[in-house]
Amino acid sequence: MDVQLYVYDLSKGLARTMSMQFLGRQIDAVYHTSLVFDGIEYLYGQGVQTCAAGSTHHGKPMEVVPMGRTDLPMEIILEYLESLKEVYTAEAYDLFTHNCNNFTNDFAMFLVGNGIPAHITSLPQTVLDTPFGQMLRPQIDAAMRPVTQAPLPQQAAPRAPAIPSYHSNGNAQSSVPMSALSEATGRVNSVIALNDLNRLLDLAKDRSAIIFFTSATCGPCKIMYQPYDDLAAEAGTKCVFIKVDFSYAHRAIGQKFPNVRATPTFLTFLRGQKRDEWSGADPRQLRSNVQNLLDSAFPSHPHLSKSLPTFLRQNQRPITYTKVPPLQKVVAKMGHVGKDPAVSSIVSFIDARERFGAMEAPLTKLPQFAGFLKNSTTTLPPDLLFTALDLLRITLTDVRVCGFFAEEHAGATGTPATIFHLLNHVQKLGDTAPYSLRLTTLHLSCNLFSSPLFIPHLLSDPLSGMLISILTTALLDDKHPALKASALSLAMNLSSSTHKIRMKKHSNVAVPSLSSEAELSDSDQVELVASLLEILSADEPFSDIEKMAAICVGWLVYCADVDGELMDLLKVMDAAGTIGKIQAKVVEDRLFVKEVKSLLEG
Repeated sequence: MDVQLYVYDLSKGLARTMSMQFLGRQIDAVYHTSLVFDGIEYLYGQGVQTCAAGSTHHGKPMEVVPMGRTDLPMEIILEYLESLKEVYTAEAYDLFTHNCNNFTNDFAMFLVGNGIPAHITSLPQTVLDTPFGQMLRPQIDAAMRPVTQAPLPQQAAPRAPAIPSYHSNGNAQSSVPMSALSEATGRVNSVIALNDLNRLLDLAKDRSAIIFFTSATCGPCKIMYQPYDDLAAEAGTKCVFIKVDFSYAHRAIGQKFPNVRATPTFLTFLRGQKRDEWSGADPRQLRSNVQNLLDSAFPSHPHLSKSLPTFLRQNQRPITYTKVPPLQKVVAKMGHVGKDPAVSSIVSFIDARERFGAMEAPLTKLPQFAGFLKNSTTTLPPDLLFTALDLLRITLTDVRVCGFFAEEHAGATGTPATIFHLLNHVQKLGDTAPYSLRLTTLHLSCNLFSSPLFIPHLLSDPLSGMLISILTTALLDDKHPALKASALSLAMNLSSSTHKIRMKKHSNVAVPSLSSEAELSDSDQVELVASLLEILSADEPFSDIEKMAAICVGWLVYCADVDGELMDLLKVMDAAGTIGKIQAKVVEDRLFVKEVKSLLEG
């Protein structure tokens, strides 16, 4: 999609004609900007807002600037936009320090890798640098706020790729779901056209589907409407429920199913193949058959029937490392490399964010910082490389920065370029890497979990393999306790993310983008669990280190494939016996160990 910058003049020409008289400096406009792509205009005023391009109360833009092209999927863009909404709230708006131009600059950085023109973002400071501007700051802000935060005449929501939403009258209506799957499940899809029916069946090819054939003149059919709706809501993402009313359906549907001669008739499909067919208005038979279908599509895991209150209430929030060191000392250690403009720019960003918060810290030139990081593996010696990575570690705690690096050059399925380069470099160094570099890399890796946009990359190759290699090497390092603790933090983040995805798949709740979420691969899980069990097999008192390792094992084992590689490993290594030997002193820890042992026993 092509991205454009719409530039407006809030002064309607007055700034150009009167700025020299009042400020002593020539100002061409009081800039208001927004980003436009796919026919939608994105702007900041009363929070983050959207409308049809060119329909705001600001009128016609004075200039339209091509910003470049983005190939990011719309669902990724919308997820990043949600993170921006946390920073750009209606209450946080400030004409001089936190305005529409800061928003478009941050958003453009993510979409196309470039901010908006500097003369626009620097205008507020230009005004404040004059005595008159500083004196009248409150009055100017108060005067412009009704203009900048006026309600839009008509909101318009961006659209993610999805199938149409079909309602009981058979008419297709536009919708804005987060994913095609979440839109089509948890409800009944009434269709009249064959291509729409085929699209829904194709959507269910990795799960189950059911078609309810009815007609307007069928009295018994009406008995089944409410039970059918209820079952659709209960099934969630496990099954696509379809209703075809022969009174309105196109003839092609009847030709596709010539054996359906009576209503009500039901057809079920399991992973794309027809399974059962029956007729009659019997709600109990319908419920029974649907339950059998769901059990076949998603066999219940034996772990789900276990009582595990202590295990299931373990905190799953990502562990991050947010401490900011003395920045000038960090830069000084870099020597001449620290004089790179990208370094001073990112240091200024970190300092502003720490002193004033994210609201008064617009994003700096992140592509230049990314370039500096890639070059640092050759411009800095191994014992000083940690300084560059530490700057990255700090900035990753900002969801805007983390989101940028998650999708930097990645497109729909690619690998984040800068993170890949840095992790690959450290992985190749292995245990020969300096201690400071290994520790900083582990902390940096934990902070990657600050943005949900990073999770799919971190749980799949090549990043997952690099992370597992780096952390398992540290887990087995008995000389540096801090390395082991940091590696366990990263293991917690990886295990928790996999556990959450697995729980969604075993849930009846419709989950956005479920089909695109993947756990750690079997081989990665096996390697990680093997290292964790080695820690637990040591004859050591039950400490925080052992508990973290046990939690990770539990998360990775819970509802794992009963016939998978991981279960085979657990049997070979007698994981249940290893956990069973743990002697915990605290009652709650003893209960936790007992519950994890029951998982390992099957």
